[in-house]
Amino acid sequence: MQKVVLFGECMLELRQAQNNTMLRSFAGDVFNTAVYQKRAFAQQSVSFMSALGNDVISQELMQNCQQEGLETGLIRHSALHNPGIYLVQTDAQGERSFLYWRENSAARQMMKLLDEDLRSQVCKADLFFFSGISLAILAPEDRVLFWQFLSEVQKAGVSIAFDPNYRARLWASPEDARQQFALAFAASSIVLPGIEDFATLYGLHKLEDVVAFCAPFNIKELVVKNGSNSVFCLSEQGEVTQAIKPVTKVVDTTSAGDSFNGVYLGARLADYAVAQAIELAASAAGLVIQHPGAIVPNENFQAVITKQKLAFEQQAK
Repeated sequence: MQKVVLFGECMLELRQAQNNTMLRSFAGDVFNTAVYQKRAFAQQSVSFMSALGNDVISQELMQNCQQEGLETGLIRHSALHNPGIYLVQTDAQGERSFLYWRENSAARQMMKLLDEDLRSQVCKADLFFFSGISLAILAPEDRVLFWQFLSEVQKAGVSIAFDPNYRARLWASPEDARQQFALAFAASSIVLPGIEDFATLYGLHKLEDVVAFCAPFNIKELVVKNGSNSVFCLSEQGEVTQAIKPVTKVVDTTSAGDSFNGVYLGARLADYAVAQAIELAASAAGLVIQHPGAIVPNENFQAVITKQKLAFEQQAK
């Protein structure tokens, strides 16, 4: 069984309903990625690596992970910290705005809670995934510990995947983020940025400029989510540009990139060709943005994924 470890934060998500009440669920970029990967490829062992508290919300979050089929053996608990909280609001075009309460979240303590058992388990994985948000929430001294840990994971032969997922408010400065991202690009064999990450942080708006920027790094598989138009991949299989089917009604863009990442990584681990992995992942993202919240109902998700997988089987005959 293929083993995947996804390192990041999960928070309590509050979403304002039409009747001015609050709907609650759990979400976070890496957590979302883990959920969608496990849903799409149930045969893969998907572990969420994070830190929670000992409170009721943390207990509910653990139960949620287990309900989604995620492995929870890499979650540690802090007696002094609780999960973060965020409020998400969407406009008429489905674009999001957020309010966060995460300054003292347990996930920020993850590197302080790292033990030998965790190190050993992660070094047995096939793939380790993290994001720019995973890095941003760590204190500067803990990032040093993270890079030491990641070096151990690399030396053990684990593939590294990274999504920049740049959020300016989480970083002390753009330069701080650029320094950390340079380390991440150098360490990762798979990189899955959105074009907006490079536009905001590096002033690069064109796909060819992003590809040129990444060329000096030893990235084996560069997957650029080029807005609503296409997905581009440069890998050992060559170049692939896949057009994206337009979605007529965008309800909420939350987790579009996260769902793409999870399904794409799962598909590649399952030996799907790059073009098929992109198509399957794009189908998932297209569904997700037609529903409110980060995690869509599983029956809706399974209907889309199953249909696309069956289409692949028919094409192979």
